[in-house]
Amino acid sequence: MRVIVLGAGIIGVSTAWHLLERGHEVTLVDRQSDAALETSFGNAGQISVSYCEPWACKGAPLQILKWMFRKDAPLLFRPQSDWQQWRWGLAFLGQCNNAAFERNVAQLVALGAYSHQALRGLVSITGIEYDRLERGIAHYFTSQKSLDEAAHAAELMRTHGLQRQVLSRDELLAIEPAFRGFGERHIVGGTYTASDESGDARRFTQALARHCARLGARMLFGRTVHGIEVAGAEVQAVHVSAGNGEDSASNDVALKADAVVVACGAYSAPLLRSVGVDLPIYPGKGYSATFDILRPEAAPWISTIDDEMQCAMTRLGNKLRVAGTIELAGFDTSLDTPLARARCEMLARRVEQVLPGVCDTRSQAQGGQPHYWTGLRPATPTNIPFIGRTRVGKLWVNAGHGTLGWTHGAGSGKALAALISGERQPIGGFGFCGMT
Repeated sequence: MRVIVLGAGIIGVSTAWHLLERGHEVTLVDRQSDAALETSFGNAGQISVSYCEPWACKGAPLQILKWMFRKDAPLLFRPQSDWQQWRWGLAFLGQCNNAAFERNVAQLVALGAYSHQALRGLVSITGIEYDRLERGIAHYFTSQKSLDEAAHAAELMRTHGLQRQVLSRDELLAIEPAFRGFGERHIVGGTYTASDESGDARRFTQALARHCARLGARMLFGRTVHGIEVAGAEVQAVHVSAGNGEDSASNDVALKADAVVVACGAYSAPLLRSVGVDLPIYPGKGYSATFDILRPEAAPWISTIDDEMQCAMTRLGNKLRVAGTIELAGFDTSLDTPLARARCEMLARRVEQVLPGVCDTRSQAQGGQPHYWTGLRPATPTNIPFIGRTRVGKLWVNAGHGTLGWTHGAGSGKALAALISGERQPIGGFGFCGMT
């Protein structure tokens, strides 16, 4: 089959790779000059199969209300005059109950376990290097109440076969001594999963894209998607810019194929709506900061979640990535607003509080070289992505992974490639979208 994959983040590139492995002819399209330059560029770096709880839970509505006026809130809802935001929010509220939470966890765990296995197989075949650390993920708590709640969450994860250990402060600091100075004063305990890992999603995705090219994929970078042409309830062509520097609908080329995959992250939703496929995917603006490590011997080797600030700290070679916070406010990716600056500065302050002097957290005005970034997380109300066939003939979707795109990327691509190839649903218990 000839397949067009729209979007060259971790989801799209993984889909392209697994289609190529099955002998399909693949064209990969992205508006950027290379793969992984948008949502997959600067995430927390965690393959967090065991830390996959959805945002929607029983206590979320009250917590979000409390956070609405905090610039550094982990999840900030900024009301817009946007029907899609309000529709998404109402659907989210509908998931904020124990039954939905447990159902959603089960599906996220199933996809995570399948995806982790797919990632390991892919790395074994390709030998891709991406600052991978197979040392697990830790989560520390500065509140006894939060630690007690974490113990209940760990028990739930164990029912799904995931070994999330609950640790005392001393046990946690024995596993990751880098936090000892901060921990002896503030940490009350934590959790740890040895089976999880971390690595640079951008490096991995760009390397995998090069492998796709070597397998014969046609790589169309720097090409804007102008639209999907549909006639007779079936895709006829995908219109993209011609790639000669002019980006207008009158200067495009029509690509034709036997199947088209939309894997454009948060931008998948408006593109799909243009052909009558309406999915509840809304952008969550995530932030990250990457700092040079000044004292390698004192930097953490285990990727760790800070419960108080809801951010993750991950070592990527000679740099430390700290990422977190989600802002629900549309498709804004600016970093130069007062709010965006405040959220970036919050990440820098937290690193200095927890790991004083370990990284160069100085601002550019002070002579430092921090790399601040923001990207749009394609969130669904359940946190479960859409993977499967749409009601439009020849049109497929692989989108809506929220903050778990790196965790679920390899498996999502493999699962969709299997479905397009006519194979059986590969993940038992996972609800593929299969829209009608």
